[in-house]
Amino acid sequence: MDINVFQIIALTIYAFVATFDMLETDIGLSKPIQAGFFTGLIMGDITLGLAVGATLQLMILGVGTYGGASIPDFMTGAIIGTAFGVISGKGLEFAIGLAVPIGLFLVQLDVLARFTNTYFQHRADRYAEEANTRGIERMNILGVLPWGLSRAIPVCLALIFGTDIVQGLLKIFPDWLMGGLRVAGGILPALGIAILLKYLPTKKYFAYIIIGFIIAAYLKISMVGVALAGLALAFIVYQRNENSKDMTMGGVGEDE
Repeated sequence: MDINVFQIIALTIYAFVATFDMLETDIGLSKPIQAGFFTGLIMGDITLGLAVGATLQLMILGVGTYGGASIPDFMTGAIIGTAFGVISGKGLEFAIGLAVPIGLFLVQLDVLARFTNTYFQHRADRYAEEANTRGIERMNILGVLPWGLSRAIPVCLALIFGTDIVQGLLKIFPDWLMGGLRVAGGILPALGIAILLKYLPTKKYFAYIIIGFIIAAYLKISMVGVALAGLALAFIVYQRNENSKDMTMGGVGEDE
């Protein structure tokens, strides 16, 4: 399958808009799962897009750009990985195998975008000293450009020039490498879950983890069913804690 001009333009614009969303509106367009879904929709394989996006999403659960730190750009990785996964016809393993190193590599462009953005912010500071509100607004709008272009340009160039490269790589990739990508595709979701569990009170609620495992592994219930069961258990715990608080407050009132 070849990629057409409309698909290149749509994915390039999405990469730019998603970066703006990350900085301002924050409705989730910059999340890998959203990027994967949109790319899958444009490329004609939503299932693959969701699988790639969800896998990368699991890898960054609990990770954020706190204090201005740069993190792997798995949003761009999801776009390029999904697109080439569809183009090549190799599916999930190949797509993730591309997306992960791309996300890790493009973190350098995030650093460059932040560095470039300081120019506009210093200009905004000078306008602030002059009480020039229009100048401040203009600098803040222009400051979005280096961020958006740091994602849009790599996506555009990869989709324009990368098809032939990908097709060439497919011919020279040995079986052991594709096998390694397949194994990595299976390990990464588990790694993301493990990272998430590290930040949760797993020791206190370990019994609920066992219940969830039994429901998913032995009863063969879909993830929606597992999520609903988890919601019900969480509501039970919440009610129990609230009742415990009411009893404690009632006891205090009686003592007084």
